[in-house]
Amino acid sequence: MKESIDFSAEIAKELGIAEWKVKNAIELLEDGKTIPFIARYRKEKTGELNEIQLREISDLLEHLKKLYERKNEIIRLVEERGKLTPELKKAFLGARSLQELEDLYAPYKSKKKTRADIARERGLVPLAELLKTNLEKADEKIRSFIDPEKGVETAEDAIAGARDIIAEEISINLQVRNRLREIIKRRGHLRSERADGEDQKGIYRDYYDFSQPIPQLVPHRVLAIFRGEREKVLKVSVEISGDLTPMVLKLLNFDERLAYYDELVDAVRDSLKRLLLPSIEREIRNELKEMAENRAITVFSKNLKNLLLQPPLGSKVVMGIDPGYRTGCKLAVIGKDGSVLYYDTIYPTPPKNEIIQAEMKVVEAVKLLNVEIISIGNGTASRETELFIAETIKKNHLSCKYLIVSEAGASIYSASKVAIEEFPDYDVTTRGAISIARRVQDPLAEYVKIPPESIGVGMYQHDVNSKKLKKTLDREVESAVNYAGVNLNTASKHLLKYISGLNEKSADNIVKYRAENGLFKNRNELLKVSGIGPKAFEQAAGFCRIIGGENPLDSTTVHPESYHIATAVLESVGKRPEDLTTNREEVEALLKEFDIDAFCEETGFNKITVRDVVDALKKPGLDPRDELPKPLLRDDVLTMEQLSPGMLLEGTVRNVVDFGAFVDIGVKQDGLIHRSKMGRNIKDPLEILSVGQIVKVRVLSVDLERGRIALELVREEN
Repeated sequence: MKESIDFSAEIAKELGIAEWKVKNAIELLEDGKTIPFIARYRKEKTGELNEIQLREISDLLEHLKKLYERKNEIIRLVEERGKLTPELKKAFLGARSLQELEDLYAPYKSKKKTRADIARERGLVPLAELLKTNLEKADEKIRSFIDPEKGVETAEDAIAGARDIIAEEISINLQVRNRLREIIKRRGHLRSERADGEDQKGIYRDYYDFSQPIPQLVPHRVLAIFRGEREKVLKVSVEISGDLTPMVLKLLNFDERLAYYDELVDAVRDSLKRLLLPSIEREIRNELKEMAENRAITVFSKNLKNLLLQPPLGSKVVMGIDPGYRTGCKLAVIGKDGSVLYYDTIYPTPPKNEIIQAEMKVVEAVKLLNVEIISIGNGTASRETELFIAETIKKNHLSCKYLIVSEAGASIYSASKVAIEEFPDYDVTTRGAISIARRVQDPLAEYVKIPPESIGVGMYQHDVNSKKLKKTLDREVESAVNYAGVNLNTASKHLLKYISGLNEKSADNIVKYRAENGLFKNRNELLKVSGIGPKAFEQAAGFCRIIGGENPLDSTTVHPESYHIATAVLESVGKRPEDLTTNREEVEALLKEFDIDAFCEETGFNKITVRDVVDALKKPGLDPRDELPKPLLRDDVLTMEQLSPGMLLEGTVRNVVDFGAFVDIGVKQDGLIHRSKMGRNIKDPLEILSVGQIVKVRVLSVDLERGRIALELVREEN
């Protein structure tokens, strides 16, 4: 049985959260409760910790467990070698980080034979001690270490061996390593220069002769430099100016009064050049890479969540177009329920330019099928297709509008097992057009079918730790799906599997149950589904809504365990659960004036839970995404040539990165709002901008030759 360690005090101190909250959160996490469930339905127990705080607790708990396991592993290994002392064990257990722990363990590691090991085998350890301590010369004593049989031919050989022992001792000295690490992190530079690899497009031109202080490095630059090194375009090193030898000598108390001071200076220089600096450079490079990776993953995950939570345009007839040149533009019209009504291929773009035929097909489909929105993918040939659609709408006085949607992951989806199961009779490109259309009706329901790492709203996502990236992104998808909730009677298995307490198998079983037994009439029916027991039900029920079922409370985010509270709240304002359906506006008006404090005093119910129940009753059946601004719909198009500095436009944020945000303003090329053009001193563009956000921008400059548009954010003052 594994020993259970309580890390709550340590985590509480590190995160600045009350220990009781952390303790209860850990208890819930260890019991298998998901973060979205704890954040929404266990607020009483955690003191209203939010998802971000719960993730921090979960991650730190995982780190501390790994650190504890590594400590025990090291203690076991050192004990097996007969080197463990009570003091050493205490030092191992007291290590605050993996780095500190590995530094302590370094002298005891099994490693290939070093120069110092050979010197030790030759019996030169006493000579090393003599060199470090003697105030007077002892040449006769040194000669006594000459032993040709052991390979020590001369006194110089003996001294050289002793120097090797000292150099290695210095390289594993904790005080020296920590001080050196601190100096390099503060004063060191990351340097890159041109190597032999090809860089035909000049992607890494800015880094052919580059040097920047380590504290000033920004994550995207670090990732770009290391990628350039991997592709053999750049040579990269960590540099520190000045001689570090005096500092090391001082730390070790090697002063000039020692008889063999010059030998000690040589040993320090050798240790720095051959052992210490290469080792610490590796550590610092790893730290820089980890820092940059973590930031890239954070940017990607925030962009992904914002993309997933784009407001759905709901039950609309949508024409999806997957643009292309040679193979044409694939077109698919889907009905209000997402079913495919029509599909075809049109060729309005080069090389065929069959504009008249394409126009006839689009106009006929729009009129016959009552298409309300045309959704165009933002990939290859997107702008030419947009121009064609805008002109077709205008020329034929069509009542529909169009928008550009992110094509991210559409090609991955259309060739996937999921797409083949959904649309076995359609080819890959038609499936892509269907996905582009459905993204308008419900972005979340469509994006969950794609591996999150394939949705390109990140920064250098191919340069980061794929396992860590996947874990973080899966967590964001889970958070988004549970935030929005699902309609139990319409949700696909791809959405359901992310619901708290469910998995791929139970999601599949829900869909099968629906097919065999008809629609769910109440939440309790979930317990009849194979694989869903009381524990899974407890976590899933509140996130699964039933519209028009037997119990009106099932259409709210109120958890079944709080139905008695919801009923009591409604009774106190003279209403019943049925009124949520028949007198919705009246219930909402009454609840706006509801005195939560007085109700809790009278009933003894917990105030936090009552507040959440009241909020949920005000908005039965509401998808929280419906309150967000809708996507920007267009019926006309601009060209880059029509842009001029000073022009004010509306656009949609497509991607947010550390140095700015890319905005679709309805021309061929997305414009860039640099961080410095966001109206005030913004350190992180994600503070004020998100993927899918509609923004007002001013054109600063247009570079037709390089296809670049510089924009400035126009911030509306309150």
